Amino acid sequence: MKYEKQLLQYAKLVVKVGVNVQPGQYVTIMSPLHAAEFAKMIEKEAFEAGAKDVKITFNDQQADKIRFTYADAETLSDIPDWFKEMRTYYARKGGAFISIAGGDPEAFKGIDGMKMLSFSRAMNKASEEFYDLMDQSVFPWCMVGYPSEAWAKKIFPEDKPSVAVDKLFKAIFNAVRIGRGDTAKKWRSHDRVLKRRAKILNNYNFKELHFKNGLGTDLHVGLVENHIWQGGSDKTNKKVKYMPNMPTEEIFSMPDMNNVSGVVYSSMPLSYQGNLIEDFSLTFKDGAVVGHQAKKGGEVLARLLETDEGSKRLGEVALIPYESPISDMKILFYNTLYDENASCHLALGSSYAMTIKGGEKMSKEEAKAAGSNDSGVHVDFMFGTADMSVVGVTHDGREITVFKDGNFVF
Repeated sequence: MKYEKQLLQYAKLVVKVGVNVQPGQYVTIMSPLHAAEFAKMIEKEAFEAGAKDVKITFNDQQADKIRFTYADAETLSDIPDWFKEMRTYYARKGGAFISIAGGDPEAFKGIDGMKMLSFSRAMNKASEEFYDLMDQSVFPWCMVGYPSEAWAKKIFPEDKPSVAVDKLFKAIFNAVRIGRGDTAKKWRSHDRVLKRRAKILNNYNFKELHFKNGLGTDLHVGLVENHIWQGGSDKTNKKVKYMPNMPTEEIFSMPDMNNVSGVVYSSMPLSYQGNLIEDFSLTFKDGAVVGHQAKKGGEVLARLLETDEGSKRLGEVALIPYESPISDMKILFYNTLYDENASCHLALGSSYAMTIKGGEKMSKEEAKAAGSNDSGVHVDFMFGTADMSVVGVTHDGREITVFKDGNFVF
């Protein structure tokens, strides 16, 4: 098997650092068919780490596209109870969840938008308990990537498929620090850097951030009171450390869903539900999107914004330096897991409970009153650039430079 040595390191990294499997724990792996061998490597590593049981759920975009083409919207939105229970059962038990990403960024191009919207709304409704448990830090989770030919050819269109896939493998290994030396040790060191920057931001306790760049972004993002900047590893409610995304370069927190104003321009395409949205802008007033434009995928963007009331508002603001490992590769991945870690980004939709003090214990009403956004979606889009400036405004009116020329000043 090509890259067997690196993939074995990768599988160990996912199990031991990504979700940090504990003895007697259930593990669920969600994998595309093309990553089946890698999923089985992770399965073996999880059992060897002491997992009680490991379940793999495979998915296939081509089969899904056939279903979306022929099934009607009513059928697609009928989510059976057994499907709802499938993930929630293991979530209640504190099981570890591993998701492998890497499909075709345009797999569902041409599918009826209303069908996709109906399906999305139904899935969001069916997943409410699962995401509530996630907000309460009941279980660890980690998302990682694995190349597919379609994805690789989108990134490297001039190369033969085999060459494109090889390039993508190497880029992914680079992004997760697989190479010379102790990979786990390198991740622990990286985690300390992210935690140091989060601590500096938390000490400032900014009231808002002001973003500006040459694309035309001029956006004021208010932050909720008692917000918390997070980065790198997280902990479950049983104090087990895990790494939600691999790779990760971000420091992120909670915007005030009612206090965002101005305009933001995307700096990278957004792949959403197997469709690309490119060169788009969003205009905000009183926290909500009041105008939007896109050179490509405008109807998909409109559909995203119409998902529910919360999909028109922000749930996350994330800071990533322009000079970072993924950005330095100069590769447009057409995949949010990677592109979001090469650029400052915002998320439309739900907020993370752990980014406000006491958030895990708040009711939905209490969280909303504090400025936390509630939605069935959480969609990151990238807007960072090499000339991005970020100024933090404190509660006593001081202006502190956070980013200059696309990078942290500290």
